[in-house]
Amino acid sequence: MISRRVILESNSANSNQFNTHLGRINEELEKLISSRAPFLKDTGNHSLLGNGKCPLPLFFVLSCKLCNYPEEDVYVLSTIFEYIHRASLLHEDVLDNAQGNGKNGNDKVILEGDLLYSKASTLAVDSNNMPFLKRIIETTTRMMEGQILDLIHTDDWNTDREQYMEVITSRKAILFSAACACGAIISGSKVEAEQSLEQFGLNVGIAYQLKEDLLDYTSSEDGIEKKVGKGLKEGRITLPLICTLSKLEDSVRERLANLYKNHQATEQDYRNLVCLVMSNGVLDQIQYEAHSYIDKATSCLSTLPDSPSRRDLLELAHYVIERKY
Repeated sequence: MISRRVILESNSANSNQFNTHLGRINEELEKLISSRAPFLKDTGNHSLLGNGKCPLPLFFVLSCKLCNYPEEDVYVLSTIFEYIHRASLLHEDVLDNAQGNGKNGNDKVILEGDLLYSKASTLAVDSNNMPFLKRIIETTTRMMEGQILDLIHTDDWNTDREQYMEVITSRKAILFSAACACGAIISGSKVEAEQSLEQFGLNVGIAYQLKEDLLDYTSSEDGIEKKVGKGLKEGRITLPLICTLSKLEDSVRERLANLYKNHQATEQDYRNLVCLVMSNGVLDQIQYEAHSYIDKATSCLSTLPDSPSRRDLLELAHYVIERKY
């Protein structure tokens, strides 16, 4: 499920309305957790108990409201984006050989991801809207290409900013873009509205991933210290590290790359590298960059009429970069 904590952390006057939407979305998500296969039920709970930091279905619902979509199935359709998001995380988890799959094991986690992709596809087909279905298929294909790119650049200390941006755009931002654009598509809105929402979502998605990669160096969750540098230990070369490495001499970069790529680094080495990233000003620089993408997103919606739904989308976009976990 998507945690309502997302909205409860906000002092917005729209909190009650957001919570109403989230409640309806969660009702639909819970319907999947009724499989006759016991392990699928267990893994289904695991995958859908999100912490709410990535409320993709809510972006879709608000985009539909902005485009005056009249049907009640908006909440059913919104779950497509949560299923795709969760499935991608599960497959990434296996690729990273991450700990925490517990009793489910990689085989069951892969099956769960496949189940969620299948459920998303089924719902898209049931929409009886070919442009909507086409966008969903194109999006999942692009995301899988992004996962392959991400895998290629794992432990690649020569990854540059352009390559990094290509990865996060195709691996994550494209799903935000689709969630927002699909609100216009399913509503039968003009192509101008679709394009505005598409670009809005893309910029929000890039900002979201920039924030994610910042939090890998700074985050705490529920007041408990998170494993800072988790992505670094999985070999993810993200923008904070790329910017830090650009400030170092070639010989120092090469020494660090050899140490970490050959898995010779100790816990103290990882702590030292995290401290290096945190102490040279790049985190503030990237936070500013994330804000600039939200500014771009805001500009994308300026072509659409002012409305409560448009203001809600902008508020949700700002949450993406202000969150603490």
